[in-house]
Amino acid sequence: MPTAIIADDERLMRDQLRMRLQDAWPELQIVGEAKNGDEAVQLVGELKPDLTFLDIRMPGKTGMEAARDIGDKSLVVFVTAYDQYAVEAFERGAIDYVLKPTEPDRLRVTVDRLKERLERPPANVNDSVSAMLSQLAEKIASPKPKHLQWIQASIGQDLRMIPVEDILFFRSDEKYTSVQTSGFEALIRKPVRDLADELDPSLFWQIHRATLVNVNAIEGVTRDIRGRHLVMVKGRPEKLEVSRSFLHLFKQM
Repeated sequence: MPTAIIADDERLMRDQLRMRLQDAWPELQIVGEAKNGDEAVQLVGELKPDLTFLDIRMPGKTGMEAARDIGDKSLVVFVTAYDQYAVEAFERGAIDYVLKPTEPDRLRVTVDRLKERLERPPANVNDSVSAMLSQLAEKIASPKPKHLQWIQASIGQDLRMIPVEDILFFRSDEKYTSVQTSGFEALIRKPVRDLADELDPSLFWQIHRATLVNVNAIEGVTRDIRGRHLVMVKGRPEKLEVSRSFLHLFKQM
């Protein structure tokens, strides 16, 4: 049976890829997981997997740097959230790729390609990595965005990658934070106080110690019979309470 390891610094992304691979390729055995490129190189040396799924951007040794060290010891598969420009570079190289977030239909296409490649000796990836680095230098070297662009949230047993601009509001209780979009609600464990530091303050306003609201989702502000200020959210029945300390945000409205 073919074997593989998964290297990604985010546990939820490793779990999602493992689950998707189990569905798309039941015969594939995931024999190890790594949190960074150094661990991935070490596992390849110890376990000698047929496939190595490498997230491109990891702390310490990146996926690109790990791929160079792995060479022809394992068939490298990059896991990437990069746009079509970058994907074209992968297509021209001797390296396969999986897009984030992992979609079952797209993964099946990748699995079919990998099965064919496993019938051939692994190509040494160093030349391909060098060529890709020159094409993607700005993307690979650039720092992560200053503010969160995606939220990883759970819906039942599934992990969803939600663009932050699609989120109407966040609301926390003692254990979880609810992530509300126009179509569904998901849950995360990160509290509002941490999200407030990581989200773009021009897009999300904190209106309560437990609530963040997307500015573009605000329909208006009203008062109830108790004199509380409440934010009305477009397309939603909820009204979100505004704490006194955040009322200054609405003086212009």
